[in-house]
Parts: sequence; C-alpha cells; structure tokens
Amino acid sequence: MQKKKILIVEDEESLLKLETILLTIKGFAVVGAYTGQMAIEKLATEEFNLVLLDIMLPDIDGFEICRQIRNNPRTADLPIVMLTAKKSPEDHERGLSCGANAYLHKPFKSAVIIEEISNLLSDSGNGN
Repeated sequence: MQKKKILIVEDEESLLKLETILLTIKGFAVVGAYTGQMAIEKLATEEFNLVLLDIMLPDIDGFEICRQIRNNPRTADLPIVMLTAKKSPEDHERGLSCGANAYLHKPFKSAVIIEEISNLLSDSGNGN
C-alpha cells in the first residue's frame, strides 16, 4: 500500500519539524513548505492526499492558498486542514468558508490532528 502524501505548510521551522515527525511516525509521506508560494509550486508539480495549512505565513496567507486550491480543478477536492493560532470565531468561519475541511487551533494535541487527518483521508476516496 502506498503511503498517503501530506503537504505541511508551516513557516515556523520547529513546528514544521514536529508535525513532520508526528505524521511520518504515523506512516504518512510528508513534504514541507515554509511559504505560501512554495506551497503553490509544490501543489502544481506534485500529487498530495491532504494539505495541513497554517494561516499566518510570510507571503500569501493560508486563506488565499485555500481559495487557490479550491479554484484549481486539479486540486479542488483535496482535503485541507487549517492548523493555526488564529482562534476567533470570525477566523474559524473564514477558514471554513474559503474551503477548509477542518479548522484546528495551536497549540494542538497530536491525537486530534491524526484523528482529523485519518477521518478526512478515509472519507475522501483520495488515496490508494
């Protein structure tokens, strides 16, 4: 069985490493992106099963990346989990309205992220 491939978009290096280790241990193939532009480029050239997306990035914010993913026919059905420090109800609503499948807050519990990712990947039919 081929590993499910996840794109993690996170500009904080320590968090990117932590998330990468967590998901790798759980059997996922992981690719990291530090900026929104890097994420867009990776999505254009590689196939992913899910995107774990921070909102506060140095260039393009996660809301805009989410919209671009949804507007591209090739990636429109890709599950997106926003993982962010932005906790206001307005931000939560904005994340879901731009197309995120889930909106989780930092600091996070590993089990919650793994459960959400597993649920989305089993529901999406986006895999092998």
